[in-house]
Amino acid sequence: MHAYANPTRFLAIAKPLTPWLLGVGLLFVLGGAWAGLTMVPGDYKQGETARILYVHVPSAWLGMGGWTSLAIAGLVQLVWRHPLSGIAARAIAVPGMLFTALCLATGSIWGKPTWGTWWEWDGRMTSMLVLLFLYAGFIALTSGDDGQRQGGSLSRGAAIYALVGAINIPIINRSVVWWNSLHQGPSITLGGSSIDNALLWPLGLTVLGFSLLFGAIVLMRMRRIIADNRVAARLRRLADEEG
Repeated sequence: MHAYANPTRFLAIAKPLTPWLLGVGLLFVLGGAWAGLTMVPGDYKQGETARILYVHVPSAWLGMGGWTSLAIAGLVQLVWRHPLSGIAARAIAVPGMLFTALCLATGSIWGKPTWGTWWEWDGRMTSMLVLLFLYAGFIALTSGDDGQRQGGSLSRGAAIYALVGAINIPIINRSVVWWNSLHQGPSITLGGSSIDNALLWPLGLTVLGFSLLFGAIVLMRMRRIIADNRVAARLRRLADEEG
């Protein structure tokens, strides 16, 4: 795990990998969106409205997956003090929050014609909104702590916050099972999918594509944070030399 603790070694992999993730991810997203809009039939109950699932589902997945990764980074920071874990957590937070917001927005757009309302305080939507607030709190916490002066590492409080916030992830996942609400039940589980195969395959493309784009964004943000840290360290050395 510490093999890539050296930022130079990490950058040697991240720099060439980033454009590949970005390019391939964009192709998958465009291909899945095109197929979802033009090649598959409308849902037999919801008609054309259901096509928003090709953006809504990947956004929900990445909002939850982003916080899970953030919590893992917080755990690694606390236990192993890995130099890049705090940088990774900071890099994940903003795109994770953006995809969570996109999930909520597309869910509201989908809900208006389906449920007759833009918003319903059911378990799934409310717990997803809590996740958005958790991301906002983490970003505010890490922008104000002293980690920026420690090579991007997280403070102990921020790392614990990331771990405690992970409690919300299984709540989101099981909310449609625990509470009866307007939101439909789980469509894709380990046992199979309730979505017809004719509608399902473009979803795999957009989920993979958005995931690759998420990875590219995280790598770009990590590279920027490392570059900022190096500039800050160089300025401190110059200031010490002049002093």
